[in-house]
Amino acid sequence: MRALICEKLGSVAVTETEDPEPAAGQIVIAVEAAGVNYVDGLFVHGRYQIKLPPPFVPGSEVAGTVSAVGPGVTWLAVGTRVAAVCGLGGFAERVVVPAAGAVEIPDALDAARAATFAQSYCTALFALRNRGGLRAGETVLVLGAGGGVGLAAVRVATALGATVLAGASSEDKRRAARDAGAVAVVDTTTRSVKEAAREFSSGGVDLVYDPVGGDLADPALRSLRPGGRYLVIGFASGAIPSLPLNQVLLRNRAVVGVDWGAWSMSDREGQHALLTELLGLVADGVLSPAAPATAPLESGARILDDLLERRVTGKVALIP
Repeated sequence: MRALICEKLGSVAVTETEDPEPAAGQIVIAVEAAGVNYVDGLFVHGRYQIKLPPPFVPGSEVAGTVSAVGPGVTWLAVGTRVAAVCGLGGFAERVVVPAAGAVEIPDALDAARAATFAQSYCTALFALRNRGGLRAGETVLVLGAGGGVGLAAVRVATALGATVLAGASSEDKRRAARDAGAVAVVDTTTRSVKEAAREFSSGGVDLVYDPVGGDLADPALRSLRPGGRYLVIGFASGAIPSLPLNQVLLRNRAVVGVDWGAWSMSDREGQHALLTELLGLVADGVLSPAAPATAPLESGARILDDLLERRVTGKVALIP
């Protein structure tokens, strides 16, 4: 089969490699689309906290059809349409995954949208509800709102009954955030997010969803009302901020870490339930993820670089 392989850190290329075989409890997915995520680029460039020795095949989420099942797998049959978070190996024509981690795709999702759904939407729901305790009627500032994780947060927060102010760095990204349900947007390159958020919420937002970090973190923290919660999602800016803890103490604010990836690996039943719930919301029409851009497997190196440089609006899927 063909796969996009990282032979040395910093570069990937399409190469022929052996077909995977399922062991007990595993399935093989014939990949129709593979979602490209920021973490995939970090892995390839050796910039993630987990350092992977080459060679390896990046690609952490896929959608396609079951092409083979291993011993003991009785609940999934060959030909079933599924999506899975695989961690690695997704940028290939076929990938082997634990059967327990695969979920059937509702008819409402094509392969490209299914392959770009799990990581962003699971992160958003886990962060906003499980970690942030978001309630209907609250206000949320979403930073990095034009990226895949940010747009998912806008849609999930809206579905949970919140009102969203979206911060993004370009007109295309702000337009995408409005299309996703944001009530208002702010250009984070020209205006203080603290001032915009306080004006938007009449004094302070209830929740900040921050996958960006860097220089936006301090003003975003100060945009919270008394008792507000600041969700630390990631550091797409490349800079890990130092937050002024007096701003946490003085107004009884909370800073909450969100590591969906670690949680999903330690609580696989909880993760399966979370993803199943989200796919149910799609089937019911409550969530409607936008179609991603698509590109051939050979474009993987360029797409990964574009993600790391924050040149991508929304999501991208590679088509093997």
